Amino acid sequence: MPLGRELPQLLKERLFYKGRKFDFEVNRLRLPNKSEGEWECIRHPGGALAVPVTPEGKLVLVRQYRFAVGGRLLEFPAGTVEVNEDPLDTIKREIEEETGYRPHKWQKLGEFFLAPGYSDEIIYAYLAQDLEKLQTPPEQEEDEDIQVISMTPEELEKAIVQGEPVDAKSISSFFLARPLLI
Repeated sequence: MPLGRELPQLLKERLFYKGRKFDFEVNRLRLPNKSEGEWECIRHPGGALAVPVTPEGKLVLVRQYRFAVGGRLLEFPAGTVEVNEDPLDTIKREIEEETGYRPHKWQKLGEFFLAPGYSDEIIYAYLAQDLEKLQTPPEQEEDEDIQVISMTPEELEKAIVQGEPVDAKSISSFFLARPLLI
């Protein structure tokens, strides 16, 4: 078998931490070249994200505090996929909870690994259109600090280029949706 096609052999699997949203493993592998080493991995059930577009063509985003980076990021609404949950059901719930909008038209944009160097988390991205503003604004969960923002696609692209803190899953999903927003 040509080099690069053989998979490493798992020698030992160790769970270091079992968390509410993800697990942390350290595994010992033998590579095809016979060298051995340890690799850390975050096991995550995946996430679902929506690129919501109002009838006027504005994007609906959230600005929220993220502990790991010590600041607020601009993001599209997203959430963790629960066990045995369809990712579309995840984002239908999350978009209402985070933004107060209910989309009536959905289109799958794609899926991608978020950070495959250390995690198996996959993001399922959707375009959400035909938005209906809910009569009662959503109540934020105890651990959320969310501000709903609307921007044109041009404004978001400018914010990204100028280095405003926007997370990678939102940037990737925006550029997957961008051809459909013109």
